[in-house]
Amino acid sequence: MLAGGTDLLPNMKNDLTAPTALVSLKKIQTLQGMTYVPGKGVVIGARVTQNGLVRSSLLNQKYLSVSETAHAMANYQIRNRGTIGGNLVSAIPSADLPPILIALRASVTLEGSHQARTVPLEKFFTGPRCSVIARDEILTEIAIPDQATTGSAYIKFGLRRSGALAVVGVAVSLIAEGMHVEEARIVLGAVAPTPIRAREAERLLTGKTVTEAILEEVGRAAASECKPISDIRGSEEYRREMVGVFTKRALRKALNLTTSDGSRKTG
Repeated sequence: MLAGGTDLLPNMKNDLTAPTALVSLKKIQTLQGMTYVPGKGVVIGARVTQNGLVRSSLLNQKYLSVSETAHAMANYQIRNRGTIGGNLVSAIPSADLPPILIALRASVTLEGSHQARTVPLEKFFTGPRCSVIARDEILTEIAIPDQATTGSAYIKFGLRRSGALAVVGVAVSLIAEGMHVEEARIVLGAVAPTPIRAREAERLLTGKTVTEAILEEVGRAAASECKPISDIRGSEEYRREMVGVFTKRALRKALNLTTSDGSRKTG
């Protein structure tokens, strides 16, 4: 299946995959829209481009963290072609959109020749470049449900200033009253075969009033829960250390304790 082609075509060129045929999804108009559906939430067609996410007034109003995540991906030209559906079905562990969408409880609709089914995105990925999607299915839409989230954020570390693949990515979604956290979801990317919830870190944060000591404890817990590998972009030890650092930064951003450039607020 060919959507934007930003992942598939380079893989074909580098002999990493050799399909006998390509089926373009370009003219399926129902895959291209984005709307709010009462009772279902924000529904995004699988062919909405990453720049479409950046420019969406709906996302900017309801889930700015998704738009900001898309803006941090690749470069402008690639974002004009790359699609949200492609970013998910490629199931690359370092992909940027899965962590923030999982943090926001998103689900995906998979449609096959005989039926359609809805799968929580958290349960969609099964390994590097592997997912639950069947050979006769395509991903048609992503739904971000209505929720009481008071703050969410995604922060990643890459090897260059803009557009780099994530060496570490951390997404958080919070329900908080002031600095008191009632519920937390923390999702780690690029440090395991699939995006993973840092459940112990979530448990330590839930029901607590945030202090620097709490953030340190939560960061250490997230670092202990990840399962990184060593490769040319970073060692296992370095990635684990960065998970702790970026978990704290993402939480500060979601709690509005940092400025837009990630530095701490003063005063």
